[in-house]
Parts: sequence; C-alpha cells; structure tokens
Amino acid sequence: MAILVTGGARSGKSAFAEQYAKRTGANGIYIATCQSYDEEMNERIGKHRRDRVDSGFAWETVEEPYQAADRLARLERQFTVNAENGLKPPAVLLDCLTLWLTNWMLRIDQQSLGDSRLEAETLKLLAAIQAFPYTLLVVTNEVGDGIVPSYPLGRQFRDEAGRLNQRVAAICGRVFLVTAGIPVELKSRAFRWDQL
Repeated sequence: MAILVTGGARSGKSAFAEQYAKRTGANGIYIATCQSYDEEMNERIGKHRRDRVDSGFAWETVEEPYQAADRLARLERQFTVNAENGLKPPAVLLDCLTLWLTNWMLRIDQQSLGDSRLEAETLKLLAAIQAFPYTLLVVTNEVGDGIVPSYPLGRQFRDEAGRLNQRVAAICGRVFLVTAGIPVELKSRAFRWDQL
C-alpha cells in the first residue's frame, strides 16, 4: 500500500516517513531523488546519509533522480521472488516527489524534450506507485501555500507540483500532512460529497 506524506519545508515529513518505515519493515530501501548542484547540497546529502546510518535501522540508499518508476518495478519483482522464499519485503521510501518533478522539468527545459514528456513520465510513475503491492512511503512538498513565483518556470513548477500531489494522493491508501512535526492523517478526515 502506498502512503503519501506531505508538508512544508522542514515540517518533519521525512522524519515521520522514516519512523513509519521503521515500524513496518525489518529494513528499508530509500529511493533518493535529490541531485547535487553545489557544495551546500553535497553537505545536505551527506548529512542525510549519515543520519540514516546512525538511525540504527538498516537503510539501503538508492540514488534515482529520474527513473523512480523503473526502480519501483524492479523492486516489486525482487520482493515478489523474495516473498516466495519466505523473506519479508523491506519498506520503501521515495523521497521526494517534488525533487523528482524538478529534475524532470529542468531536463525537459534544457533538452527541449517536448511538452508531452512530463505527462508521460508522470503517468509512468503514477502507474508504478499504484501497482506497488508492498509498503511504499512517498514524500512530497506542499509548495502552493506561499507567494506566487515571479518567473514562469517557478509558476509552472508550483502548478505541476500541486497537480502531481493531487494525483498521487488519489491513489494512496493513506495521506499524512505533517506540520511542525505533527502528522495528521487526511484521507480518513476528508469531506465526502455524499455527506451533504
């Protein structure tokens, strides 16, 4: 079952997702979508890696800035074979959707890959998330609560991130919003039109 964890920057969403994974798996696979473009980002990535090692939980980190859907499909096949041999599958944490989206938007913009490429990659990822039968935590950011970006790519990113979050939330069994380190499960509290 897929679980979406969303929130603002430094809200505690990744820490919550990591704790959730620790409680559902004997070990975990961390699919990291971040790419490093400067020294400060190198330091952040290094700190996150050290924190996972120091957590006492057996994380395997996989760097996957673009092909998260393919990675999930490979993991699904691997876990199915392992399950047939009596092995419990690890929890998988995909962190994060908005960085995956950033990577693709920049690649499409820089390489002029065409307007349909982002939708094709998004559909591929949505299908992989929906098909994944094991514990999958997907972390994303809420980026639309602030000011309207002053440049076109920023506005496009904000819109695409909002649409992507909605689409992923629709296919996840549970959706958590984390604010100030406090997780709230949203789907069980969501308004339904039949309640009118």
